[in-house]
Amino acid sequence: MDVPSTALFTDQYELTMLRAALKAGTAGRRSVFEVFTRRLPDGRRYGVVAGTGRVLDAVENFRFDPGVLRFLREKDIVDGQTLDWLAEYRFGGDIWGYPEGEVYFPGSPIMRVEGTFGECVLLETVILSILNHDSAIAAAASRMSSAAGDRPLIEMGARRTHELAAVAAARSAYVGGFATTSDLAAGFRYNIPTVGTSAHAFTLLHDNERDAFRAQVEALGRDTTLLVDTYDVAAAVRTAVEIAGPELGAVRIDSGDLLLVAHRVRQQLDELGATDTKIVVTSDLDEYAIASLAAAPVDAYGVGTQLVTGSGHPTASMVYKLVARAESDSAGEAAPLVPVAKKSSGGKTSVGGRKWAARRLDSYGYAEAEVVGTGPVPDDLADRQLLVELVKGGEVVAREPLDAARDRHAAARAGLPLSATQLSRGEPVIPTEYAHEGSGS
Repeated sequence: MDVPSTALFTDQYELTMLRAALKAGTAGRRSVFEVFTRRLPDGRRYGVVAGTGRVLDAVENFRFDPGVLRFLREKDIVDGQTLDWLAEYRFGGDIWGYPEGEVYFPGSPIMRVEGTFGECVLLETVILSILNHDSAIAAAASRMSSAAGDRPLIEMGARRTHELAAVAAARSAYVGGFATTSDLAAGFRYNIPTVGTSAHAFTLLHDNERDAFRAQVEALGRDTTLLVDTYDVAAAVRTAVEIAGPELGAVRIDSGDLLLVAHRVRQQLDELGATDTKIVVTSDLDEYAIASLAAAPVDAYGVGTQLVTGSGHPTASMVYKLVARAESDSAGEAAPLVPVAKKSSGGKTSVGGRKWAARRLDSYGYAEAEVVGTGPVPDDLADRQLLVELVKGGEVVAREPLDAARDRHAAARAGLPLSATQLSRGEPVIPTEYAHEGSGS
């Protein structure tokens, strides 16, 4: 799972730009890049920042080791001057960003990368790769956990995506509100609680369902979860309680009309005296299916495919744009910054200038606007700023436990207007307002 170097998690044009900038003498020009999205996925009310911790790891491991340099030389991707520069590469700039778990909106400067053009431009692809994937999964997870209420969610999508993406998805799901994962690699790497009992194959292995249930209970104890929909659900529930007794931990339902079956199973369990036995449902759930089961006697949900694919939106559509650069090369860090911005048709414009962001609250303490600006921060927003320092002078300064990001997201979502958790299509739950546009800092 560990990659010795993240330096090739990039696009070739990053290196060709660096090569040209070195030749032109502009690679050392102080620059500011920002990560933002121009719009949320259709119908979404808010976004969720996830992957920040993984970005910090990737920046630390962005090193051009001898094998990578040999590849670049043999493929004639860069010239000798650029190879020499890359051999010494260490990111020495600053990174600010929304802390992991925070919510964001169109135009939010989710991450700001500052340093020389050369050292910053190389990080574009790896930063976007991580943030776009992880934030998309976290947003889906947040919607699902909101729909689930107090009922826990199990992440179980590893078999539905790339093996390494599965680990990142489990991490993002945990930030977004999931309680556990079935993926042991995610548990190992990120200390996420793991769960798992048996699949239909275990039942089919045995001569009959009774033998399968008995084997599982003897191995795992009475508080295990028995899968009851391999054959006949009612017969399986009866057999499960006969073998495990009323102490049976849970039954899992993985097919059929989940609403109807859950009610029938709950009634049957209660009649058999297993009143404390829980019901877990799986089977291609998404936030809408979870919401539809709110009135059902369900105790937990297992979600796979829809989660790891972002529930229809597998990317957050974030971009990484140069928004300011030094007006000259001669003054180094003291050179004033000049705002720069792309101007084009088709909605792909950007706003220049090194930005701050703050969230304005209404009289009830709920968010009412995302305020983004350049220049001085208004006094009334000074204590509501969103960006925090992540990397200073190339050193990571903001590592934190994953539970901190998870708790932050719960608090951030709770601070939004109630309509944020509606699953019906709508605009971002709060508007983005711009202040001091066009000024540098």
